[in-house]
Amino acid sequence: MSTILTKETGGISPIGIPRVKDLRVGIVAARWNNKLTDALLEGALSTHEDMGYPRGNHDVLRVPGTIELVHAAALLLEEDSVDAIIMIGCVIRGDTPHFDYVCQCVTQGCATLNARGLIPVIFSVLTTENEQQALDRAGGALGNKGSEGALAAIEMAALNRSFFEL
Repeated sequence: MSTILTKETGGISPIGIPRVKDLRVGIVAARWNNKLTDALLEGALSTHEDMGYPRGNHDVLRVPGTIELVHAAALLLEEDSVDAIIMIGCVIRGDTPHFDYVCQCVTQGCATLNARGLIPVIFSVLTTENEQQALDRAGGALGNKGSEGALAAIEMAALNRSFFEL
């Protein structure tokens, strides 16, 4: 998902985001790099609250790390109680190839869940070269990717509802 910044506020713009009646969102968030994932989670919850969806309309699951996001999202898909799922995580490149394996795993897992399921799974996982890049995307200079994921979840839930109501 690309960054949507407005010139006036430096933040994301909810203009054109549809209203979804009784929206329920599942959020799976990694505890690894929790300073960053907590900020992304708060961004998602705050954005939904600003859009008129109470925090009680969310099922929040915390998992140990980024790879585990895929399993937790799959559990929510099986439960069929949410309109969209947001996967929140943060992987920062280190000195070993571990970064590449984790990023490949979670990206492919999210794509697979989207391809096989009827519920959209939103990828709000930071994959950055360093901590500063992650901070910039977790409420810093480049906005909050959790907030952007929250808006994408609303938009995709609305798309699903309009498609299945035809």
